Amino acid sequence: MKRSVFFLAALLVLFPLSHSFGFSAKGQDCSKCHTLNKAEAENLLKAAIPNVKVLEIRTAPVRSMWEVDVESNGKKGLVYLDFTKKYVFSGSLIDVRDMKNVTQERFAEINKVDVSKIPLKDALIMGSRNARKRVIVFTDPECPYCAKLHEEMKKVVAQRKDVAFFIKMFPLPIHKDAYAKAKTIVCEKSLQLLEDSYQHKPLPKATCRTSAVDENIALGKKIGVNATPTLIMPDGRMITGGSDAKGLIAEIDRK
Repeated sequence: MKRSVFFLAALLVLFPLSHSFGFSAKGQDCSKCHTLNKAEAENLLKAAIPNVKVLEIRTAPVRSMWEVDVESNGKKGLVYLDFTKKYVFSGSLIDVRDMKNVTQERFAEINKVDVSKIPLKDALIMGSRNARKRVIVFTDPECPYCAKLHEEMKKVVAQRKDVAFFIKMFPLPIHKDAYAKAKTIVCEKSLQLLEDSYQHKPLPKATCRTSAVDENIALGKKIGVNATPTLIMPDGRMITGGSDAKGLIAEIDRK
């Protein structure tokens, strides 16, 4: 899955994981290569990441590097610092054995969302309202990737009666008719209308006055949703991008 994250040198921005950057940090000879505390890490990173605060340090999955959780201007991310303390890397580490993006997994862990604070009154429900495992989905009615994910979600609920998807409208500015369609779908609380939109069928105008779509957009920005589809797993992990039914089930059941 593609997800957006991370810190770019000299400026904290959301940065596509398909990119990376490296730079030399002011360091010293490797006389104390295997120790690094938060204060030292902050000192090494402050030139590249404004107002940096180091949250946690651990040995990285690759040899001779630390994985450093950082926060800057209210945004959390992670970077990698080598044992010589001279080089910093930001980007994706991929486990080639199973093509697992270990960086994305860690990023999702440190940016968990409090699902209890996400209102679901306006959400469309796929599956049983009383399902034990709830997945919140921010979707755009004109997003082709959302349409593909929607079909995989159907397969999940067909297999798993303990899983339900709570779908919230999150129209993107790049889709000119998505906002109006989102309002119509919210007014009617209709999965069928959402599917009609995915199939490029025209939708009627909204029959009610609702602020739910605007509230979803504001909430999404607050918790870091910036693309669709974005899923909030039952444990609060936020995942952006599509997946097949098997991959969705694996993420839902992950502990």
